[in-house]
Amino acid sequence: MTTPKTIAVLGLGRMGTAFATRLSAQGWDVVGWTRSGHSSDGVTTTGDPNDAVAKADLVLLALFDGPACREVLDEVRDSLRTDAIVLNTSTIAPAEASELAREFGSSYVHAPVVGSVPVVAAGTLSILAAAEQDTLDRARPVLAALGTVRRVDDAAAAAALKLVANSSLAGAVLALRESLRQADALGLPRAQVLDVLELGQLGGLVARKRAFLADQPAAAAAEFTIGALAKDMALLAAASDAPLRSAADLAGASADPEADIAFAATAPAVDDAVLEPLRAYIRGHATGDASHFRDAFLPTAHIEGIREGAFVSWPLDEYCGLPVFQGKPASDEATRSRCIDAIDVHETVATATMTLRHGADTFTDIFLLVRVDDGWRIANKAYHRQT
Repeated sequence: MTTPKTIAVLGLGRMGTAFATRLSAQGWDVVGWTRSGHSSDGVTTTGDPNDAVAKADLVLLALFDGPACREVLDEVRDSLRTDAIVLNTSTIAPAEASELAREFGSSYVHAPVVGSVPVVAAGTLSILAAAEQDTLDRARPVLAALGTVRRVDDAAAAAALKLVANSSLAGAVLALRESLRQADALGLPRAQVLDVLELGQLGGLVARKRAFLADQPAAAAAEFTIGALAKDMALLAAASDAPLRSAADLAGASADPEADIAFAATAPAVDDAVLEPLRAYIRGHATGDASHFRDAFLPTAHIEGIREGAFVSWPLDEYCGLPVFQGKPASDEATRSRCIDAIDVHETVATATMTLRHGADTFTDIFLLVRVDDGWRIANKAYHRQT
């Protein structure tokens, strides 16, 4: 078994630069290349990826996505040594990983990592490695310098596990966002809120990202960007063929995609203009005055659901003419309640969920909203009634 001595790192973004720096410090002869052509402090670089791989025993990929991996490998294919190992740490789709494994055969190691730049520097990454045993044994000294290896059966499984690991991170970021929004609504001091959140299940994330989460975040460098995490969640949703709300929530975060994921947790709540038609709808129920519904809905809107065991689809005029809306509050209005549970905005459209408790009946209303010239309006509503 020949231990790699010369390593080419293709991709000198945050993680690629961290890999190159760590491996160079551990005694390997490292040369790096990046598609942007930018150099990195402390890393020997070349402007041609073919020069980088020509003498390399091991070629480490640290690229943004599957298409980038394909493009770069196609470019350097003829320059790869016959005995070189291709070690791919990039986060890509399971199908893309499987295709590369088939194409490069026994020389390919698919090894996505769990951890960010500081973890690379400490050599404490968790590495999900899939490869033939001989190849993995040859690559192990390099992997061991970066962290702990967890062997996985095949490349597709390694890629899928990395996406699932990142989904838990996305969930934590979005849970933190909701906690901070509620705390802001209650007027609580941000520093005090972060102190308490560090005591709970989100404690590790809050501690690592505190510089970004404070009222005046420090100018710290991004370790993992919103755009990269949103990309990973979109890959997971596509691979699993299952809806994944975090993909849309992260992609729709009102923050720079190149910002650290912590900024997704501090994204502001939705604009008041989106909430106004929902509030007008609530006023219509609270007062019994159907004119508020005309303010809330587009004239073409329909209200649909199951009523008395039958499906109904009312045009707006018919809905406003229902006997229940007589221009005065219901006799039990004092005991009724209505709450906007969730709202998701996607540029010019939005969805919202509301719960209404009217006496013995509880309604779950689902709204589709659109942005038109004079603001936001409800395009359609569907509801479920439970007695």
